[in-house]
Amino acid sequence: MKNFAYLFKHLLALTLIISLNTFANQNTAITETSQTAAFELIVLGDSGGIEDGNLSAFLLRSLNSRNYVALDAGTLVNGINQSVQHNAFADLPIVKNESWSTAGTILREHVKGYLISHAHLDHINGMIVASPEDTNKNIYALASVNNMIGETYFNGKAWANFTDRGIPPTLNKYHVVDLPIAEPVSITDTQLKVTAFSLSHPVESTAFVIENGSDMFVYFGDTGPDIVEKQGKLDAIWTYLAGQAKHKQLRGIVIEASFENERPHNLLFGHLTPKLLLQELHNFASKIGGETPLQNLKVVISHIKYTLAENTNPRLTIKRQLDEANDLGLQIIIPEQGQKWVF
Repeated sequence: MKNFAYLFKHLLALTLIISLNTFANQNTAITETSQTAAFELIVLGDSGGIEDGNLSAFLLRSLNSRNYVALDAGTLVNGINQSVQHNAFADLPIVKNESWSTAGTILREHVKGYLISHAHLDHINGMIVASPEDTNKNIYALASVNNMIGETYFNGKAWANFTDRGIPPTLNKYHVVDLPIAEPVSITDTQLKVTAFSLSHPVESTAFVIENGSDMFVYFGDTGPDIVEKQGKLDAIWTYLAGQAKHKQLRGIVIEASFENERPHNLLFGHLTPKLLLQELHNFASKIGGETPLQNLKVVISHIKYTLAENTNPRLTIKRQLDEANDLGLQIIIPEQGQKWVF
């Protein structure tokens, strides 16, 4: 009987510890869990600036679906080809079509739409030049972004108008969808919904909160920090995400760090440095509360500016500066073209 009482006592204590840990985890919304991965991210382009063939572009899908949405499209066909060579699509149940290459099939059959953050060329070049062999799909963007794309590129001069609005003749391949601010919109032929937020940049840019059920992923286009831009746009997004994180799982984010910390504020041109990015993420953490609310959050760093300057590697410097200042327990990822990541 003494052994039974001893065993019962310790079993009760163990049950109490497990219950307390479960309660604690429920109140630290962002921490890594043992849940099965929810999203797949393919890196079509990892650089900002001048490296043509490797400009800002990602593909995102729910792992319950074989259909992607493109997150910007600075590089498209070359990014898909590079990703095919790196076996990034090895787990994708590809629709067979003998008339098209693997890259062609992925673009035409598996990419179901474009989320375009802003109209700068390094974020849309791939979509524009691939349009003649693309299939019908939607372009999702804020109204100002869609208007600029139509006026500047799909205007019959810079490029034929492959959309269904703007300067005639319209070829009606792409249906243009204006996204409202802070209202969810379903992405056609996927299981995903997107909620758009405005970002501060020389032209209006966008953050996309992408959701599938109780899972979230966030993609940030180019953005300046609130401390410089004085518009509070990132603060509004952190507030929204902190509220959503009470009942949803934030799986990861893609956000830029274009320049090293040494870049002066007056030469940022609507971009972030490692120091400024971590200041923003500290603001986010403070809105969630708890001791380590962003522990193990996967943060993919995009738009690191490529340079032709000799004896300099911005990617290494930015990675070092982020790692040295990372007191939030983040999993910082410096992506490379052709890679696949799951979240």
